[in-house]
Amino acid sequence: MKQKFSLFSLINLFLMLCVVMITLYPFLYMLSVSLSGNTFVMKGAITWYPKGFNLDMYKLVFKDTRIMKGFLNTMMYTALGTLISLTITAFGAYALTKKEMIFSKGFTLMVVITLFFSGGMIPTFLIIKSYGLLDTVWAMVLPGAVNSWNMLVMCTFFRGIPPELEESGRMDGCNDFGIALRIVFPMSKAVFAAIGLFTAVGLWNDFFTPLLYLRDVNLFPLSVVLRNIMLAGQMSSEATSGQGDVIVSESLKYAVLMVSTLPILLLYPFMQKYFDKGVWVGSVKG
Repeated sequence: MKQKFSLFSLINLFLMLCVVMITLYPFLYMLSVSLSGNTFVMKGAITWYPKGFNLDMYKLVFKDTRIMKGFLNTMMYTALGTLISLTITAFGAYALTKKEMIFSKGFTLMVVITLFFSGGMIPTFLIIKSYGLLDTVWAMVLPGAVNSWNMLVMCTFFRGIPPELEESGRMDGCNDFGIALRIVFPMSKAVFAAIGLFTAVGLWNDFFTPLLYLRDVNLFPLSVVLRNIMLAGQMSSEATSGQGDVIVSESLKYAVLMVSTLPILLLYPFMQKYFDKGVWVGSVKG
């Protein structure tokens, strides 16, 4: 059957293309500037594609030990934080689905309350300090390890798994941990992918947490290094030597932005298989 395009479909397609272009243009502009020669950048001749193509700014980025150290720190915080968050959230959500658990409704209510109230920034800082976590990797991954909303979403997904599967697991001699690890979690790849991606993006882009808890420059993630470059104008001497500071600084900033954006952006195609299903968890289906 041949599909016909209505006026609404054409208007919708046009509007979506406009949104795509508006969203994509800043990214293409940054990429073009970072790959263009300084003369063309100074003239303001860069639009959609690079002119005077060169990779000088990217060479400077990868030679800058401060930027590469921040990049490696960010990768470590993201990987470790996502793993810890998914582990705690998954086991916590699975426990909340068990009606036979003591004070099950009470624990669920406590989780819901934290959606609306929190201890605040100063009490949280004092707790982190009292545990001796300042200037450590754990200060980056533990304070936000549990997200109440993610736990409730995962809880909703687990409740949709047929209870007969868990009963068959118990007949085979599995305990609660065995059922969770061998039956429930392998069937929940969609929600793991969605929540894991949101958590990873949040950790990758986070710069407020390291500003609060980190003082050692060797522990700074790429977001803080990028902030220093963009706002404080801290440029490496190697990057600015022998050329105009303004032009090199602008190109270098965009090169750093591209280096910091592309890795987390490349996760989306690999997670797309499960992501669509995961983000619809708990939605109203007609």
